[in-house]
Amino acid sequence: MREPARTTTPHARASELEVERYLAEHIPLARALGATVDRYDARELRLRAPLRPNLNHRHTAFGGSLSALAILAGWARVSFDLRAEGVSAHVVVQRSSVDFDAPVESDFEARIEASDETSWTTFRRTLARRRKARITVLGALFAAGEPVARFEARYVALSVEPDPSSRPRSNR
Repeated sequence: MREPARTTTPHARASELEVERYLAEHIPLARALGATVDRYDARELRLRAPLRPNLNHRHTAFGGSLSALAILAGWARVSFDLRAEGVSAHVVVQRSSVDFDAPVESDFEARIEASDETSWTTFRRTLARRRKARITVLGALFAAGEPVARFEARYVALSVEPDPSSRPRSNR
């Protein structure tokens, strides 16, 4: 049985608008996809994209666009959850896979739930101790309210905070 998602953080969580602005300003692909943030809270992150700029030759959503939106949503989930805890880290995708179940003929969205408490705690402890950590993120893609694909990715976080062991020690 899956544990409940994390519900509290010591710092303010970014708003949907703040996440959307960050993606638009710093990740050009987000603009090209037409990605917007429908929801970002302690339980779930949802990124939406319109069909039109993501069409393929068959007039359905291009698989690469679907994959890109899912990767972007997972990245945003991990990155902004770390920020909400006051942690400075670079987050990159290490591996991802999408299993497509149906063609997409409408606008679509990626939904990423927060990691369970145990996985997140292990991830955070490892990041604090080793300055590098990995976490697996699960999600799904939806179109017209129906699931159309399943998503799994592993993200790596690299701490950008000063290494406490490299600080000069006091002679006291």
